[in-house]
Amino acid sequence: MAGNPGARPMIRRIQEGLRHRDIDPGVGLGYAAVVALFLWTLAQFYIPGKGLSYLIAFGAKQEEARLSKIRKLDYFVTKASDGYDAQYYVQIAMDPSLQNQALKRAVDSLPYRGRRILFASTAYAFGLGQPAWILQAFALQNVVSWLLLAVLLLHWFPPRTWDNFIRWGGTMLSIGVCLSFRNALFDGPSLLLIAFGVYLLDKGRPWWSTAVFALSGLGKETNLLGSAALLPKLTDGGRAWGLAVVRGLLTVAPLALWVVYIALFVGGKAGDPGARNFDLPFAAYGRKWGDVLENLPDVSAFNAWPLWGLLMLVALTVQFLYLVLRPQWNQAWWRIGLSFAVLMIFLGDAVWEGYPGAASRVLLPMQLAFNVLVPAGRGWWAVLVLGNLTMLAAPAALESPTGEGYVVRGPDELVYGSAREKFAIEYADEWYPVERNNNDYWCWAGGNGVIVVTNPQPVPLVVRLRFALNVATPRTVWLQLNGSQLWSTELDDHSSLNVTLNELMLPPGPSKLVFVTDEPPSRLGSDPRPLAFRLQNLRVDVQRPVPKAN
Repeated sequence: MAGNPGARPMIRRIQEGLRHRDIDPGVGLGYAAVVALFLWTLAQFYIPGKGLSYLIAFGAKQEEARLSKIRKLDYFVTKASDGYDAQYYVQIAMDPSLQNQALKRAVDSLPYRGRRILFASTAYAFGLGQPAWILQAFALQNVVSWLLLAVLLLHWFPPRTWDNFIRWGGTMLSIGVCLSFRNALFDGPSLLLIAFGVYLLDKGRPWWSTAVFALSGLGKETNLLGSAALLPKLTDGGRAWGLAVVRGLLTVAPLALWVVYIALFVGGKAGDPGARNFDLPFAAYGRKWGDVLENLPDVSAFNAWPLWGLLMLVALTVQFLYLVLRPQWNQAWWRIGLSFAVLMIFLGDAVWEGYPGAASRVLLPMQLAFNVLVPAGRGWWAVLVLGNLTMLAAPAALESPTGEGYVVRGPDELVYGSAREKFAIEYADEWYPVERNNNDYWCWAGGNGVIVVTNPQPVPLVVRLRFALNVATPRTVWLQLNGSQLWSTELDDHSSLNVTLNELMLPPGPSKLVFVTDEPPSRLGSDPRPLAFRLQNLRVDVQRPVPKAN
């Protein structure tokens, strides 16, 4: 700084400007760090040639049923996986009119998922009707929504105190928001619409607020609960309550008309609430607690999700109790929070099951209402922190893509063929999807495991094969290459072995690596899958071509 004296006045001017706006520079830096972390994380999900398609969670088991418009594109598909919800909604985005008859086969429940037409339609519009652009626009919606929400929440949580940072950061890094981004779901964009509706109400524009809440109902049906913000104060007269009824009818109208459209032109149960989405009061919530406590002993570096499930339950319970025990009817956010607290009581197993569970996403408006309403001051810090515990799970929820389960290294002239086809490795269907923890990646096999290795060169290549092998129960494992045995070992219970195989020769074209075991698979802890062995950190070093014989 001594070498640049002109910088000091500039820094002082910036600091004075921040103080004039009542912004704490240190807190502001914390906000900026969160945004920078998000953008850095986003970059990790970009795959050359496939864009952000990893976020849509396409599963290989659904490939045959998928729309031909999708199958013609280059996108990331998770092996041996059923995929997740966004893979259905992005296909609806290819034809938001729902008139493509192939959608009935491609989407698991077209009447149910078709109700949530808003963000499929916006993806179609931003993608200009071009399938490849629609695919990327669909994934980008959560990114844009996250950034807009980060700015909008400054209305309630300006960067003035660390107390506000917990409220703002606790929302932006909550596991619900993170998982919405991570799986290109509608919960993050829905929270943005609800927050924008309340913002307009704060600015004295109730009719514009009504329009936003009406639009949000086409994103997710539960978004309509946000329109509780439009209810008047208890002391307001009959005219205010009459206007509230009119606004309520206007809010429901777009979704009601769309449901009629689905019933007339698509068929099926347009009012289907979804399988197991609702249950008796607190029944599924109680079962979730039992499931989490049962699986907590299995928490490890490779399986922290039961812990994240516990943090979610604690946070949601604290939010629920605060809203129920401290009624504030005159506050629009309290009316929204209470509406979602009532919804929480009746949520079914489909929303709670899994780790951490969809409840963290479905109840995001309750968390934001909680953060707005909890009083400032040290006396409330414990409550505020407990209600935002899921922020601790953000690194796990935003973990970068697992990759394809292998790394290939070597000179470009060997790794790539003459037509730029790449040295490729493909796991067969008996392998489970790739998993990852920090720098380690692995695949479990449910029995004998086949891997197809493709040499793109017209001559044989010499390679080195490196991997680690772990087993759940004692067994012998052999490795074969094109029918010839390369290596074998005996492994004890829960043992691990690092293996390096040198001077392996791969002929041109595909070769078959087969891991063979002599024992059937078994269960490991709470994992429901039958597991035989785990292949970890598979690496292939392409070293040199085999000289042609004279």
